[in-house]
Amino acid sequence: MAALPQQPGILSFEEARHVVERHAAQAHARGTENVDLLAACGRVLAEALVADRDFPPFRRAMRDGYAVRSADLAQLPATLDVMGEVRAGAADVPAEVLSGQAVAIMTGAPSPAGADAVVMVEYTALGGNRVTITRGVSSGDNIVPVGSEAQMGQVLLEPGTSLGYCEIAAAASVGKSTIQVFRRPTVAILSTGDEVVEVSQKPGPSQIRNSNSYSLAVQVMQAGGEPHLLGIARDDQSSLRGLIAQGLESNLLLLTGGVSAGKYDLVEEVLSEFGAEFYFTGAQIQPGKPIVFGRARDKYFFGLPGNPVSTMVTFELFAKPMLQALAGVRPAPLIFLHGRLKAEIKTKTGLQRFLPGRLSGEFEQCQVELARWHGSGDVAATARANCYIVIPPDREQIAAGEWVAVMMR
Repeated sequence: MAALPQQPGILSFEEARHVVERHAAQAHARGTENVDLLAACGRVLAEALVADRDFPPFRRAMRDGYAVRSADLAQLPATLDVMGEVRAGAADVPAEVLSGQAVAIMTGAPSPAGADAVVMVEYTALGGNRVTITRGVSSGDNIVPVGSEAQMGQVLLEPGTSLGYCEIAAAASVGKSTIQVFRRPTVAILSTGDEVVEVSQKPGPSQIRNSNSYSLAVQVMQAGGEPHLLGIARDDQSSLRGLIAQGLESNLLLLTGGVSAGKYDLVEEVLSEFGAEFYFTGAQIQPGKPIVFGRARDKYFFGLPGNPVSTMVTFELFAKPMLQALAGVRPAPLIFLHGRLKAEIKTKTGLQRFLPGRLSGEFEQCQVELARWHGSGDVAATARANCYIVIPPDREQIAAGEWVAVMMR
């Protein structure tokens, strides 16, 4: 791997994101496997998907109606002799449509020779074996030419494409009952802190259940990874050291908690014992400022803040693109949607903020408003939200009615 410049310290959001993107561009997936076509949904394509014939392989009718010679409709209304009918999938197609003739045709059927257009049935009236047509057509209307969608041997999908329903349909159309995909990267998830207990335990007055490991596991699965939960590391170096060593055996290590500046925040110190190189140790964002990104024993790691919402946000902004790269996904820029602000927002400058919000409305009338939340530990409010409102670091007030950037949750 080519050496990348070390960029320690606290960076702006854009700088930190670009550091991750540069490293992600040099990351590689860990092998391939063949899976059944339906099992490939949500996976990442590892082979080029190639057309096995022209698409369409015949001149395909786009509408129900009549295949005609367009020149026969120079004067309207025009009455033509109906010489037969062609259905989708038909093997017997009339040899040729001659001047003064028409052939009834269904959507998806092959257009017979001689016909250069299809008249929609809405503009026709059938009487016996003759059809009267009241609207003209130009040559090529309502007929898809051979090979116009794809030609035999053409690459339809490149390796690195995430396989959703459209991509699965494309694979099915070229006869791929099995398909080669990249193996899912393994992602170790380690929660830290004496205040954290397992989900099945009853927490004490000053303890919390380990929700972070489970939210991260779902985010990892949605991004194409295979989560391995390592449990909870206590606030002592020995506990951290052993579990971090296990975590670095996976393709990516995610830690939550222990990355702030407190007396018992030991993650960075212990990672240094493994020869860690830190690319940044904070980003100017809220929530999630203490985010840490680096590499140890040839494996990437992220130290995510312990507050649950901070963990969720920093995964989406920073860990997700690295995980996708390890899963074989081609790097893509971060894209925000936009919505019109429903109520005024006042905040402080200096940090790029990603605050839980609620996007509502439909079509061009979308509006967004802040969720009623009580800081980055408020999981319930975030669960009721469906997006994050993105507030630039130089804005302390945004008026109702302004357009704001939105990141969907």
